[in-house]
Amino acid sequence: MRLSFLNKPYPVICGIMAGQTPGELIAGARDAEDDGANGITVELFDLKPEFRNRESLKSVIDSVALPFMFCFYRNDRWGLKSDEERQEVLLAAADAGASMIDVMGDLYDPSPMEITHDRKAVARQKRLIDRIHRKGADVVMSSHMSCARTAEEAAEHLAGLETRGADVVKIVTRTETEEELAEAFRTTMLLRRELKVPFIHLCTGTFSRPHRFLCPLLGTSIFFAVHRRDPRYGFPQPTIRAMKKVLENIHWNIRDVRRMDQ
Repeated sequence: MRLSFLNKPYPVICGIMAGQTPGELIAGARDAEDDGANGITVELFDLKPEFRNRESLKSVIDSVALPFMFCFYRNDRWGLKSDEERQEVLLAAADAGASMIDVMGDLYDPSPMEITHDRKAVARQKRLIDRIHRKGADVVMSSHMSCARTAEEAAEHLAGLETRGADVVKIVTRTETEEELAEAFRTTMLLRRELKVPFIHLCTGTFSRPHRFLCPLLGTSIFFAVHRRDPRYGFPQPTIRAMKKVLENIHWNIRDVRRMDQ
């Protein structure tokens, strides 16, 4: 039976990593599992071409008893430049037993804010999502941007991705000021009320760290953390151990508060 991110208690701590070989990814997955991660996310941009196949990816997925999410953005270090080529690698991951595949919000039509409104591109995205579902995997649709967004802008953005058949929707924005940090907290709580599917709302930037630690308590269903900081990749996320300490010691959950108010 294929593991899933959708049948776990939220929030899910997801160990995120990259690597050039299956051996590196297996070691990273086992380290994340030992730290207490509930899932694994693999970014495929640095995996060597000879390992971008079902058999190699299956060896990684089978290495730990955790669900795997695979992402492949437009940052390949080995020369793949087309969206179509990257999707074939992700489809191989789905065939290998991946639990979730990341589909970019502007797939087939690179666009500002990483969301396309081109009807032909959206239709192709929907067909791809159907194909991934038929292989037994779920889909997260994602958008990353280098600017801040208001809560209402983020909600409208993710509602648009939701209509394309995604099981989870994701947005990553920037927080460079105190005001943007306050808006990021408001955004997470608005998304919790407005969206019908689980969501991932994360931030980068100067003021992102407080949001990273608290967003899982405010409604973010899946979030990312690292076993250790690898200078090759520069993942900015907190460590899994640090995130677990926060979640175990804050002694507060917004869902419990809402039940008490009823």
